[in-house]
Amino acid sequence: MVVAPPPLTEPKFESQLALPLQHGDDQDNAAALQESPRHASDSFEQEASKPRDKIQRRLAQNREAARKSRLRKKAYIQNLETSRMKLAHLEQEITRARQQSAYINRSSNPATLPAPIDSGVVTFEVEYAQWVEEQGRQTAELRASLQAAAEGPELRAVVEAALAHYDRLFAAKREAARRDVFFVMSGVWRTGAERFFLWIAGFRPSEVIRVLAPQLEPMTERQAADVQGLQQKARHLEDALSQGMDKLKQTLADSLLAEAVVVSTSCDASPPPPPPEEEEPSSSAAGDGGCYMAQMGSAMGRLSNLVAFVDHADHLRQETLQNMYKILTLPQAARGLLALGDYCQRLRALSSLWAARPREPA
Repeated sequence: MVVAPPPLTEPKFESQLALPLQHGDDQDNAAALQESPRHASDSFEQEASKPRDKIQRRLAQNREAARKSRLRKKAYIQNLETSRMKLAHLEQEITRARQQSAYINRSSNPATLPAPIDSGVVTFEVEYAQWVEEQGRQTAELRASLQAAAEGPELRAVVEAALAHYDRLFAAKREAARRDVFFVMSGVWRTGAERFFLWIAGFRPSEVIRVLAPQLEPMTERQAADVQGLQQKARHLEDALSQGMDKLKQTLADSLLAEAVVVSTSCDASPPPPPPEEEEPSSSAAGDGGCYMAQMGSAMGRLSNLVAFVDHADHLRQETLQNMYKILTLPQAARGLLALGDYCQRLRALSSLWAARPREPA
């Protein structure tokens, strides 16, 4: 008897990994699937925001570097202004030493009369050196105010202080001219480059207007016409003063020559001198000295008009500055005074550089 084999059945394998899912597990997995795109988008936004943060940091660094650069530039300019002031002060000291040396040489020469140093002249030299230092400080203040775009009362105070500073120079020069007008007219209290442009102990108002006019742009048509009219008026008055100076020189020269001829003629017409044994040298010398002193006294009377010319020239300078202040706006006036201060300081710096230039050995 044959026994039939049992039917084959497919074996069933159970895995611990294929566990039945509960209802709560289905919700958690669905929430995880929904949150996964959200996390992906957040990470993408974070990655995208990183370049923007980097750009912002770089811009902040550039702004800080620019600020430091401006501070360094400002410090550099201030150092330049300080160096210019020191050079101008050294130039003044050199000029003063040369003057004193000239006075000593003249006093040691028996052929000439000693020339004493007037205390008023020395006082003016000290005041002018202080005036130059103050002008440098005010020029720096004007520049800082313009760079900061100052307006209103603050800028007006700076501009009016600069104008008053020039008024003080004119007043000090007036007093010095009454003590020694030749000292003021010679300009030895200024640097060499300043003396090159000297006109009656100062600057020509019309020339200053011509130099500063480009710094005042833009101007309205009315302002341009007023500035041009002021320049023409200053030029006419300058010509009148120059002609008056020439006439004074000619009159003084003619007077000295005429008096010299009169003295010579009177001496020729005088009786012959006494015999040698009866000659009195002291009385003869006294007579010649009396004629000479009378002649010099008359010439000195004519020279007193020279002080008036210095006063008129300074009055023209002062009036020109005040009229320019009335014509221009406040920022334009500040720019004009700044340009004038820079112009004067550069002339002094040029003189110092010229004096310190290398020279070929003799």
